[in-house]
Amino acid sequence: MADTRLAISLRPARAGDVKLVGQIERQSFSDPWTDAAFASLVGNRDVYFRVAVTAEAQALAGYVVAWFAGAQGDIANLAVAPWARGRGVGTQLLDAALAAGAAGGAREVYLEVRESNAAARALYATRGFMEIGRRRGYYRRPLEDALVLRCDLEGGRGSE
Repeated sequence: MADTRLAISLRPARAGDVKLVGQIERQSFSDPWTDAAFASLVGNRDVYFRVAVTAEAQALAGYVVAWFAGAQGDIANLAVAPWARGRGVGTQLLDAALAAGAAGGAREVYLEVRESNAAARALYATRGFMEIGRRRGYYRRPLEDALVLRCDLEGGRGSE
């Protein structure tokens, strides 16, 4: 079987990335963040905003947005371009965000995920995220609950 993992590098998001990040956002979510929301995060030292670019063509394959404050962190947004899904991009983005949080002193990281998003839930489970709650009607289009997940970084990131 051929290796399907996409060769990428991660770097801080730049103003020139916002249009492509917004495009991936709209392809990934029915209730997307606006380009202006992403633009407001670029260069903000309090935000972990990284993009994944392919090693060969420098094409934008995905992004992650996270916040860390003291012992806690929040993965606010993570998405992979449709053409790059299933090739390890989301895993690499998530791992980098978790490592950044741990390096900064975070002991636990939270996120919300659509209950129906089986692929994302499976990824998060591989990194030790456990369901700790539910936000009823959190997502609007379509109306759906969010599952609140938590990862304990002090325990070595779950199953790793």
